[in-house]
Amino acid sequence: MEGKNTMTKKPFLTKEKVEEIAKTYPTPFHIYDEKQIVENARKMNEAFAWNKGFREYFAVKATPNPFILKLLQKEGCGVDCSSLTELMMSEACGFKGSDIMFSSNVTPAAEYKKAYELGAYINLDDISHIDFLKECAGIPETICCRFNPGGVFSLGTDIMDNPGDAKYGMTKEQLIEAFKRLKELGACRFGIHSFLASNTVTNEYYPILAGILFELAVEVKEQTGVEIAFVNLSGGVGIPYQPDKEPNDIMAIGEGVRKQFEKIMVPNGLGDVSIFTELGRFMLGPYGALVTKVLHEKKIYKDYIGVDACAVNLMRPAMYGAYHHITVLGKENEPSDHKYDVTGSLCENNDKFAIDRMLPKIDIGDYIYIHDTGAHGFAMGYNYNGKLKSAELLLKEDGSVQMIRRAETPADYFRTFDFCDILKGY
Repeated sequence: MEGKNTMTKKPFLTKEKVEEIAKTYPTPFHIYDEKQIVENARKMNEAFAWNKGFREYFAVKATPNPFILKLLQKEGCGVDCSSLTELMMSEACGFKGSDIMFSSNVTPAAEYKKAYELGAYINLDDISHIDFLKECAGIPETICCRFNPGGVFSLGTDIMDNPGDAKYGMTKEQLIEAFKRLKELGACRFGIHSFLASNTVTNEYYPILAGILFELAVEVKEQTGVEIAFVNLSGGVGIPYQPDKEPNDIMAIGEGVRKQFEKIMVPNGLGDVSIFTELGRFMLGPYGALVTKVLHEKKIYKDYIGVDACAVNLMRPAMYGAYHHITVLGKENEPSDHKYDVTGSLCENNDKFAIDRMLPKIDIGDYIYIHDTGAHGFAMGYNYNGKLKSAELLLKEDGSVQMIRRAETPADYFRTFDFCDILKGY
């Protein structure tokens, strides 16, 4: 039961720092730690430095903010895009050509056109998209196809995910046929991409996935004669949301992939193939937090703590029942001897950041720090109940704070009614 968890995570902000920030930027707000983001990106590059063509393509969908993209760009990262607006944001940040991996599904023609114009690596999700891409944009010289092995993906006795039930990718037979067809249409260099499991917290996932894709690369080369330029391991390397879980060791993961590469790729003449990754959660998740202030306490059949954030600001707990650790700032050393539901104000009963969570005694005005919101936090927000999205802030290495997205206003919410007179003046 959630309430039994008494282990802790350490915030990267103190109560005093939040009180200082809140004078300029009222709660709720998302905040990201620049120093830790940069250090993690450098460690990622170090872990795969053995592969001369390695590149991390940050998953823009995880944290679509140009300030974050520029920060990672300085560390040599590319971007993984899956929509027109993500392509546009990346272009505006100076990403172009091989800086961009476009991995999408059910793709409109306009999005393929934009990706083609930018010279991005296009990753086809289905064999039927070959002719669609040919007609709406053209077949680029370098192209990628997404593989779905089907079945259930397991590590030992643990079922990690169910690729056979996922809408993404092609069967092996389709992928081989797709490569042959693309070669006939003028493609010269090819990539293989796959995603088998989400948010794995094990050092074994990437090496096992790499082994599957490396063996596939050898088979594809033998059957089609195409040049394999890169293997994209996609995402799936996760973070421990629960405080009692050990984080992934990216150095061990990189070494595991290297062993598979030398075992499978090198002996088969594929030692020059580049390794790509498309991580979002691992790159940003632990280095962001949602900070919110306690507005109310309610005691009926349970004790409820009402805060000024809601599922609009972080919908993972409401959508998935996902766990996010909570720290009551200033009370880190007090006993967690009170059981609370921590809730937002939406007219939905699932608008809860925690259920039956053991926490220190909470008082009105306390600041609540919700951990691990750096990826798929702000990005998944919405405007139900007319609620507005919060500001995003960046904690700089020198301790200063920069606003990297202002909070929405009612005028933003009403802006798409700009064709009528009813709401003019707001």
